[in-house]
Amino acid sequence: MTPRLLLIDDDARLTDMVGDYLRRQGFVVQVAGSLAEGRRQLAEALPDALVLDLMLPDGDGLDFTRELRQGARTRRLPLLMLTARGEPTDRVVGLELGADDYLGKPFEARELLARIKALLRRAAPEAGPDEVLAFGRLEIDLGARQARLDGKACELTGHQFELLTVLAAAPGRVLSRDQIMDALKGHPLEAFDRSIDVHISRIRAVIEDDPKNPRRVLTVRGAGYVFARKQD
Repeated sequence: MTPRLLLIDDDARLTDMVGDYLRRQGFVVQVAGSLAEGRRQLAEALPDALVLDLMLPDGDGLDFTRELRQGARTRRLPLLMLTARGEPTDRVVGLELGADDYLGKPFEARELLARIKALLRRAAPEAGPDEVLAFGRLEIDLGARQARLDGKACELTGHQFELLTVLAAAPGRVLSRDQIMDALKGHPLEAFDRSIDVHISRIRAVIEDDPKNPRRVLTVRGAGYVFARKQD
């Protein structure tokens, strides 16, 4: 099936150029020049992935990301932020709100294509037998790509689920940030430490009883992270 993308950006020159390029790569591309138009198109049908600019004429993309992640229908929609903002704070806030990836303007069309393909790979269900990693009250369902605490689904993005799976697949073993990035095959996020820290913080917020005093995902100062063997 041909993947369908929604690009929300008010820069008509950019959307024309990017849209034409992605269509030549085999994508169906829809464009919205405002949040209002983006909401309308999302209400009609969800795309396979969303590329969202942060600065739009009728609102802020960060607020829209928060809105999407709070909605049951759009919570797991693969989302890449696209913006001219260059401050690291904007990047961190976007990831904290639930964006799967972040690309600053100006950018190479080929890099955007690579990042979109990686988003779609992570969102696609994997073939093979279902497997559930069980750690007491926490279950990680690899087939359903879902983490559950006390039987209730945890609200994680696709990247956060994969990051949790990498850690849980090696309980008791300290993984450095470089090892984690290597394990996330094909993931295009830049290998900067703060990005992993942000995602770990979000994971802790939904799987730990007390995120400030974690018992499952532990920080080993100067070394990386470890998923605790102890089950509760």
